[in-house]
This record gives sequence, structure tokens and C-alpha cells, in this order.
Amino acid sequence: MITIAADTEAPVAAPPPAPAVPVKAYRHRLATRLWHWLNAVTIIVMLMSGLMIFNAHPRLYWGDYGANFDHAWLQIGAVGERGMLRIGETMIDTTGWLGRWTGPDGTPVNRAFPHWATIPSHYSLADARHWHLFFALVLGFGLLAYMIASLVNRHFQRDIALSRAEVAPRHLWQDIKDHARLRFPKGEAALRYNPIQKIAYSLVIFGLIPLLILTGLTMSPAMNAAWGWLVDLFGGRQSARSLHFIAATLIAAFIVVHLVLVLLAGPINEVRSMITGWFRVPQEKGR
Repeated sequence: MITIAADTEAPVAAPPPAPAVPVKAYRHRLATRLWHWLNAVTIIVMLMSGLMIFNAHPRLYWGDYGANFDHAWLQIGAVGERGMLRIGETMIDTTGWLGRWTGPDGTPVNRAFPHWATIPSHYSLADARHWHLFFALVLGFGLLAYMIASLVNRHFQRDIALSRAEVAPRHLWQDIKDHARLRFPKGEAALRYNPIQKIAYSLVIFGLIPLLILTGLTMSPAMNAAWGWLVDLFGGRQSARSLHFIAATLIAAFIVVHLVLVLLAGPINEVRSMITGWFRVPQEKGR
């Protein structure tokens, strides 16, 4: 009788299941949330009051000096009954939006920015400066407090700093393609800032906002006397004014893109997480 021995080799154990991604996670610390909402108010007020200040002289120059008869690289105004924006030698008709627009009472107004875009809505350079300077203090001290808090709680090191892998061209290009295709991260990846977010936030926090503050100080006669090196740093008060306007425009563009992405990613979840700190994690398909 022939006995055939059974295969006694133990079956290969199945790999352990991947750890479950939490349905909710604590995403934003208190310091980040407070600074976000403080900035939301501060930046809007400063942008709108800044437009009223710009209305007093809607021209930008490079160098130390600039007056009506000097060559401006940017100008907003009216030619006859048409509003116009001139950048360099390029003229753009902006009737109804910039330069010439209709006031609340239906009468045409020749002024750079319309009443609905400025604080105050009526022309008042003095009031606009009061609004602007007060919130400039809020912006500056708020940034300082946020930076200190983010260093202490390691928010910068943990969430904002880019790793070597993230700055690799292949990784960045993939992130750009995902953004262009509106592919938002799911699962565990949704709990982290992606490389494009980190770069954008770093440019705003460490670049544009400090540039706004320093160029704003450069335009102050009192600061010129105390810190004359600021004028030299930016190549003159008019250059500082131009850089101030450019930085403000870039921040406004950042806000628009930020709001669009929030709407596309799910505004209820995104806004709730910036209020409470808790984020509902989008799950991968099949989970």
C-alpha cells in the first residue's frame, strides 16, 4: 500500500490590512485658525482702503520721485468718456470698471477704482488712511504672533516645510497636473498640505506679507527719517509704492484662487475645519 503524504507546509499568511484612515481628524491648530480669520478681515479691509488711497494718485513709478508729468509704468484714468488702464505702452479700455464708472446715483464718475471696491465708498483719503494704518498694525503684530506660535507648536516644521522628495521635479509636476485636473487628495494624503499648498503658503507668509509691511513702512516719511536704509533697499519711495501695489495684487490673486479651490474641494468641510479644527477625511474608493 502506497501512502501519499499530505503537503504539510503552512499556508502563507495574508498581509495585515492597511490601517484604517480616520473619518475625522484634527487638522488645524488654534493659532492657525485664529490667524486665518483675523487675516481674512484684515487683508480685505487693507485691500479696499488701499484702493481708496491709490485713487488719490492712480499712477505708479519706479525710482525716488513721481508726479503727474513723470512717466508712469501703470496708470488708471479716463480719456474723454472712456475709462482706461495703461500698463507700459499698452492701453486697455476699462469703462464701467476702472477709470470711469457709474456712481450709486447713476452719474458717471472719473476715478480709478469704483465705490463698491473701496473703504470708505465715498472719496476720503484721510478716512482710508486711518483704516489702512490701523489694520496694518493688526497685520504686522498678527504675523509676528503667528510665526512665534507656529515655531513653538512646530506647525512650520511639520506642515509647511518641504521635504526633499516634495521638491523633486517629478513630484512637483505630478502635483501641478493633479491641481489642473481638479484631483483632490483622498484618505491620509488629504490630512497633509500638498507641495503646491506649501509653496503658496510659504510665499505669502514669508514673502508677500513681509514685503507689504516693509514697503508700507518705506512710504512713511517718519520711517524714512528713522530707517533710511529702507528707501535704499527698495530703490526709492516710488519703487516701494509700486512693489507694495504688486504684492497686494498678488495677495488678492492668491485669495481668489484659494476661494475657488475651497469651493471645488467642498466648502462646508473646509470652512468647518478652519472653525473647529476638525476635518472630515475624504475616503479612497472602496473604503
